[in-house]
Amino acid sequence: MKLIKLDAIDSTNDFLKALASQDELENFTTVTAENQTKGKGQVGGVWKTEAGKNLTMSVLIKDFLFSNEEVFNLSLIVSLSVAEVLKTLNIPDICIKWPNDILSYNKKLVGILIENTLKSDGRIVSVAGIGINVNQTDFTELPTASSMAVIAGTSFNKEELAVLIVEKLKEKIQFWDISAQTFWDDYFNFLFKIGVPTAFRDNNNQDFMGIIQGVSPIGKLQVLLEDDSIAEFEIKEVKMLY
Repeated sequence: MKLIKLDAIDSTNDFLKALASQDELENFTTVTAENQTKGKGQVGGVWKTEAGKNLTMSVLIKDFLFSNEEVFNLSLIVSLSVAEVLKTLNIPDICIKWPNDILSYNKKLVGILIENTLKSDGRIVSVAGIGINVNQTDFTELPTASSMAVIAGTSFNKEELAVLIVEKLKEKIQFWDISAQTFWDDYFNFLFKIGVPTAFRDNNNQDFMGIIQGVSPIGKLQVLLEDDSIAEFEIKEVKMLY
């Protein structure tokens, strides 16, 4: 695993994408930064983090995705890898909030942003950005967030955490072809609020009740509505109220 450690950068994802476009980097090259000034979240969101306290990392992933229909497979693998690593570190009550946020006790610990680039030869090259609240303890301005340190009552080594995540990621990608269904099952077992009546809000600010049934192969959230129909939602088409 090639690890590039930076003190400060605007975005580890942007840095790694630029590096990958100019050089034939080895698969799973990882960039970490002590301070990220312009971290990005899903669909234009912002990821804010306290300098030096948390793990901000981006991982280059090649030769896994071969079509747009497969894109969610990588989101699943990355979120599942992080969830399993946190579980092994005794972080309790770990859930994956669709599509790939990681929660503990309903508090957000991890944000994931995957950006895919289609090369001229048809290959898809991906950069998986992972932001983990590790040793930060002040969440005054982020009431829905928490950290590994707050929940576990101890501090963690950020570099060791990064290595564990990349090793888990490599393992899952290696065995995807023979274990895909198992990984999907594992993802559903971690899925936040699956099978539980839950309040949602759509893009028109209309609130409704539904029960999460699962996620489609292309990553749409499947929700059982009160009229017994199943609705499918893209990212940002629906917000879970909890």
